[in-house]
Amino acid sequence: MTDYIGYEKLTRAAMRGVVRNVLEQTVDAGSLQGEHHFYISFRTKSPGVKVADHLIERFPEEMTIVIQHQYWDLEVGDDHFEIILKFSGVPQHLHIPFLAITRFVDPSVNFALAFDKDEIGEAANLLAPLAEGAKVPHQDKVSSDDDSGTVGTVVNIDAFRRK
Repeated sequence: MTDYIGYEKLTRAAMRGVVRNVLEQTVDAGSLQGEHHFYISFRTKSPGVKVADHLIERFPEEMTIVIQHQYWDLEVGDDHFEIILKFSGVPQHLHIPFLAITRFVDPSVNFALAFDKDEIGEAANLLAPLAEGAKVPHQDKVSSDDDSGTVGTVVNIDAFRRK
């Protein structure tokens, strides 16, 4: 059967809207509330991504940032967000379109979103070791903060789709 409505595209847009709303709430509050902190993975070569060349060289496909204690100038637009994080003590401005995001995790409340089918399984694999108190593997992320945290649950919408 043909899906003329485009439910999958609508669902992904709604999920990206969750990420946008969470970041907007953080901006409105002036800081992260409670124990909330975010792991955001994105494709470094997606259209509109603006990060330092040396970070793209280090992470040519995907990069994960941590928004927790030390971040500055978080701004949220309709289709992207911007933030300054320190990498090796040097502040770097990042411009990340929401369409470039592959995963969003808030381990403080066991919440995660993955945006592509193959990444849903990958996100579950990323989160599984954290459930046992392990840290996110260093080679998979860049962080301005420490790596402490617990795990979230991946929201998989495939269970609700007709095959």
